Amino acid sequence: MGVVNVYRLLKDNFIGFAVVGVITFVFILLLKLVIRIISLRNAFRGFPEPEGKHWLLGHMKFFLGKGGSNARLQRAIEWTTKYPKFFITYFGPTRVTCTLNHPDTVKILLKGADPKPVGFGGAYRHALPWLGEGLLIAGGKRWARSRRLLTPAFHFDILKPYIGVYKECAGLLERNIQRFAKEGKSFEVFSQVCLCTLDIILRCAFSYQTDCQEQTGEVHPYVKAVNEIAELWFYRNRSPWLYPDFIYYNTADGKRFKKNCQYVHDVAADVMQKRRKELEGLDLKSKRYLDFLDILLTAKDENGVGLSDEEIRNEVDTFLFEGHDTTASAISWILFSLAENPEYQIECQEEIDRVISDTKDGDLGWEDLSKLTFLTQCIKEGMRLHCPVPFVARNNTVPLNIEGHTIPPGTFVVANIWCLHHNPAVWGPDHMQYKPERFSKDNLAKLDSFAFLPFSAGPRNCIGQHFALNEEKIVLAKLLHRFSFSLDEEHKVEHNAVAVMRALNGIRLYAKERQRID
Repeated sequence: MGVVNVYRLLKDNFIGFAVVGVITFVFILLLKLVIRIISLRNAFRGFPEPEGKHWLLGHMKFFLGKGGSNARLQRAIEWTTKYPKFFITYFGPTRVTCTLNHPDTVKILLKGADPKPVGFGGAYRHALPWLGEGLLIAGGKRWARSRRLLTPAFHFDILKPYIGVYKECAGLLERNIQRFAKEGKSFEVFSQVCLCTLDIILRCAFSYQTDCQEQTGEVHPYVKAVNEIAELWFYRNRSPWLYPDFIYYNTADGKRFKKNCQYVHDVAADVMQKRRKELEGLDLKSKRYLDFLDILLTAKDENGVGLSDEEIRNEVDTFLFEGHDTTASAISWILFSLAENPEYQIECQEEIDRVISDTKDGDLGWEDLSKLTFLTQCIKEGMRLHCPVPFVARNNTVPLNIEGHTIPPGTFVVANIWCLHHNPAVWGPDHMQYKPERFSKDNLAKLDSFAFLPFSAGPRNCIGQHFALNEEKIVLAKLLHRFSFSLDEEHKVEHNAVAVMRALNGIRLYAKERQRID
């Protein structure tokens, strides 16, 4: 046999082996896929699930179809009405989401400290390049250690001096709104409030002075970057074909996401660098108030080990986002609801006027916040109706027993705050109406502690909830003391649920200076 013939034989055999190998590999993958599908179907047989599931795509058409966020939110309420405790949906053939929407079921998940889903396709995996393993995303011992080290930053003694910062920043917001009031023009609420809450978190958490509220015209670059990141993150979570990094980061959206992440990291790095220089030789006791970054940079665990530079940056990124975006959402939607319901706005203003008139210097202090009882009811009802954070997701590490069904470990389980806050079985058929009396003292006593969860609940609840509530009270009290707000009837307002609850085309209101006799 000649050399040429031997070569041809080997070549033909190699090609044959390669073809057989590829076919075998594909067969094994398909077999594993079929086994996975059958296993899932068996594990979740008998669970309540919406009708209209496609044999291959599952319920994807309901999440990716026409109608936008408003339609998806309305559909979620319809499913909640039909399945008032929980339901499952299939996102493709191999991914099941279990949605909890009732206090009885939500508490089973949130009483534990299960990690956030960061595996392939996990909702929070796609946020890791942005927020890293800060408190929002970290799990296990890493989360527990960070939570322990950061809790002192939100002690009441730390929070009290921030009242002055809230008032100063709210004063700048007042001035900006006054321009629109004088011109008789409506203004986009979220963009204005967002600058105020960004100003507050930068000053309170990082003692970082900026002129972000001085800016007019275009959206502040940090606010714009965070808005784009949040929308890109949410879209990627709903698009399985974008889950692989090598695909996503070669798309226009992926490149934009990466660019925006780099920008917010640069802002965080700048904040940290300036603070480190300031701390050299500085006695912290001499400061006007301790801030979040002081505690981050000086905190030590039981072994005397502090946070690494990466851990500090992750927490800075997390708190810059959570500390301004969610609060801005809450304040904006509350103003919208008060403009939509002027009788409640007037009652708030009368209470605020009364409390301020009883102060020595005509200004609100820490001790006055507890006196704003009706304003607090309006704030809570606004956060129920519009829930700044629409959902909280976990990967359960142990089986969860829900209403006679067992959810296997590793399932994508969602405490859907939007569905919980709009569950007719919990809030009645008028759940879409703004009714602050739901949070009166008598009604609160009857309410399940897991029925209202704007800050989540359990060990992984929002560490900064008291900071946020105090901020909301001061900003809203200052604005309502100065202005009356009304709707721009020509502007349609629609919910847009991404990482936080936004309005699809913004919220536009008119502001009118009040005529008061002080």
